[in-house]
Amino acid sequence: MPVPGAGELRSQIHRYLLDFLPRPEDARRPELAEYARLLRDYPERGGKMLRGTLCLYAALAHGASFERALPVAAALELFQNWALVHDDIEDGSEERRGRPTLHRLYGVPLALNAGDALHAFMWALLVHAKAPQPVFSEFAELSTRTARGQHLEISWLEAARFDLTGADYLEMVSDKAAYYTAAAPLRLGALIVGEAPPPLYLDAGLKLGTGFQIMDDVLNLAGDNEKYGKEIAGDVWEGKRTLILLHYLRSCAPEERSKAERLLRTARESKKAGEVAWLHSRLLHSGAVQHARGVAEKLLAEGLSELKSSFKGLPNQEAALALWDLLETLVRREA
Repeated sequence: MPVPGAGELRSQIHRYLLDFLPRPEDARRPELAEYARLLRDYPERGGKMLRGTLCLYAALAHGASFERALPVAAALELFQNWALVHDDIEDGSEERRGRPTLHRLYGVPLALNAGDALHAFMWALLVHAKAPQPVFSEFAELSTRTARGQHLEISWLEAARFDLTGADYLEMVSDKAAYYTAAAPLRLGALIVGEAPPPLYLDAGLKLGTGFQIMDDVLNLAGDNEKYGKEIAGDVWEGKRTLILLHYLRSCAPEERSKAERLLRTARESKKAGEVAWLHSRLLHSGAVQHARGVAEKLLAEGLSELKSSFKGLPNQEAALALWDLLETLVRREA
């Protein structure tokens, strides 16, 4: 059977995920119909479903059947959705996938509860699919790592830290985003068929996932609003300590740094649009964005180089090639 293209895999994952969630029309009372609508809101918006697609290709490459791998890929997308609901609340984000964030539409309590429910449905889906025990352990690991990285980022904002280095950023992103973006999907591909993941899946996956997140930071400043699906310059409004910002702060004049730090210490609701536009422009024209792109490209090249020999020995070479092609897009992307 030919390996489906990425678009077809995304459609299959999307359908499976939505079929597993409750439907408003099946609710026995209006409040529970609203509950179902909240749970389905982010999943119905779609998104790239990159992580689930990577997981599915990795499993097929290792010789898994489509039917065996699909539920795990869908569960990984449920992880992505509940984590985004919580992340948007914690960051005070305004926009997700081209629409207002869930907590802006329904308020924090209902949005938070919906994120908790999606988290529970993630585990329920794995139980329903009778996933192997190592798959459950991997989901526990990716959840733990993501929470640890998120704590680092939030704590830096709470403490108004500006003494951070690029190494600090890379450590935070390795846990918060890189593990579940690339390392976990690769590892799950092996675990689904009962194999121990090669150690390089962790090392290379972290490099690829980190490169992806750096490019996400780049697109937050330099991307197309319609394609990007999130608020342009949202990282400036939220005061995120990105690799771009840290490089800029190290290289700009002292008086400019002081002005930028004062703005970044200001709560989002008190920031002035003109001041945010000033810092946005300075970040774009300071060379910091180009520096970040270079770091991302280097991580991509290193990660792919480490994976090349391993992929040659996988039983389904058509799926391995599709997986390789998708991994190459992690950094070389426009949105």
